[in-house]
Amino acid sequence: MTDSSEANKERNRQIARNEEAKQIMGSIRVSTWAVAVAVVVGAIVFALIWIAARS
Repeated sequence: MTDSSEANKERNRQIARNEEAKQIMGSIRVSTWAVAVAVVVGAIVFALIWIAARS
């Protein structure tokens, strides 16, 4: 019975590690998109200000 219990605990630990890795990768992916969107919005705002200043 102890071997089965230990195997289940190890399996649960592995599942928890896998879930943690998935969450980290998801967070990195979201952060990358957020930075990309911020850069694009910043470029648009900069272009609008630059165009307005030249007029």
